[in-house]
Amino acid sequence: MTLDIIKNIENSEILLTNCIFEEVEKNETILKIENLNVYAKKEHILKNINLEIPKNKITVLLGPSGCGKTTLLKSLNRLTDLYKELKVSGHIFIENDDILASKQNTSVLRQKMGLLSQRPYPLPYSIYKNVAYGIKLKGIKNKKLIEFNVEKKLREVGLWEEVKDRLHSSPESLSIGQQQRLCLARGLAVKPRIILADEPTSALDPVSSKIIENLFKELKKHYTIILVTHVLRQAQRLADHVVFMNYGEVIEQGSSKEIFSNPQTSQLKEYLIEGN
Repeated sequence: MTLDIIKNIENSEILLTNCIFEEVEKNETILKIENLNVYAKKEHILKNINLEIPKNKITVLLGPSGCGKTTLLKSLNRLTDLYKELKVSGHIFIENDDILASKQNTSVLRQKMGLLSQRPYPLPYSIYKNVAYGIKLKGIKNKKLIEFNVEKKLREVGLWEEVKDRLHSSPESLSIGQQQRLCLARGLAVKPRIILADEPTSALDPVSSKIIENLFKELKKHYTIILVTHVLRQAQRLADHVVFMNYGEVIEQGSSKEIFSNPQTSQLKEYLIEGN
């Protein structure tokens, strides 16, 4: 396959993606949560959650440890299914589909939502194969097209220049920050609509954290990002939309300006004072 053919395929994919995005732009909400409840035996972890997540924005889930942020994130791509003790009820709609419906294919669902964990977990393959893995999940088999997309995704996360001469080396040769960007590239390779990020900079040094933050600012042009963080200053730097949670409930939600400049509840006011 020649480079011209690859570029034509890529252009076709871009046109298709733009059509999809134009369709979604008619509705500013990309994900809607209605009456979501999560129980672990007798413990009520998430309590009647109702949210609308805006498209192509960074939504930050904010709140003290144990308030339910990570459980909410796991509910969005049904990782809660992995925990037999959890009982989930309610509705989560993406692209008009209720992802909590039993008929939903969880593998397809999780391709719509890339997940970035607290610590990077590269696959036990080479740097190249980590990204190629995600590309092959989309059914791409042509070697030249895979190579083209591997480079494209590594460039997208600012990693290409750092690894282009050692693509077939183990990810263990990379720093933690580089590994986190590699995992992000692998997630982007399946062309998700939403990026779920669970404290993705908590294990990183300040320089690497800044790189990830800057990436998110760029990536939101094409993806919706839902970010869990305990770092108030990070939330203030990145958030377009904020959801403040406490004891499994949504206490306040709104734009970054509304939440940080004019908190309405004593719980949020206290949290912001302690965080600063």
